[in-house]
Amino acid sequence: MSKRFDGKVVLVTGGGEGIGRAAAFAFAREGAEVVVAGRHPEMLHETVEEIKALGGKASCGIADVSDTEKDDAKAVVAAVVARHGRLDVAFNNVTELGPEQPVAEIGENVWGETLAANLTGVWLSMKHEIAHMEKNGGGVIVNTASNIGSQGMLPGLGAYAASKAAVSTLTQTAAREYIDKGVRINAISPCPLGRGAKVEEIAETVLWLASDEASYVVGHDLVLDRKTAV
Repeated sequence: MSKRFDGKVVLVTGGGEGIGRAAAFAFAREGAEVVVAGRHPEMLHETVEEIKALGGKASCGIADVSDTEKDDAKAVVAAVVARHGRLDVAFNNVTELGPEQPVAEIGENVWGETLAANLTGVWLSMKHEIAHMEKNGGGVIVNTASNIGSQGMLPGLGAYAASKAAVSTLTQTAAREYIDKGVRINAISPCPLGRGAKVEEIAETVLWLASDEASYVVGHDLVLDRKTAV
């Protein structure tokens, strides 16, 4: 029996823990060849070995996709294509919460680091993912934003909220720019308030957005918050 992602190559950034790790397992379970990328080698290798132990296909790449000097985002995409010949789906999931501080007390270094991790990393990843997908028949991208970004519901996380709100807007802009070129882009906005969703629940939403079942969903930021924003 065929699976939803048979024959697909999927890149998951931030794939060593949390939502990214759960998504990597879910994609592998549905037949994908999964590449997890991130800054923590031990977590990435553990994820890969556990996926393989369950009969899945996975590999990893050590990268800081927000690093503009090393250009890791470009290198990761190039490595995936060199090894597998294609990139069908990308889940850009790197997230840095940062310390809880009122806006006027946020240090410039904290502001810069938080925006680099949460926003610049997504932009750089999309930049190179789109370039490949556009030339090779299209693909799907899902970005991780946050309900905190769209609603500003949690005081003390101004840098995080600003960066995630920007991810949502960037997603919508890119979606409009590239859907006619075969690249379908959406985002998810999970929320830590109320009953925290299980990472497996969020991962299943990512898979749906990345699948053909959601082929008509474009430029949407899907809020996953159990009505805490209502």
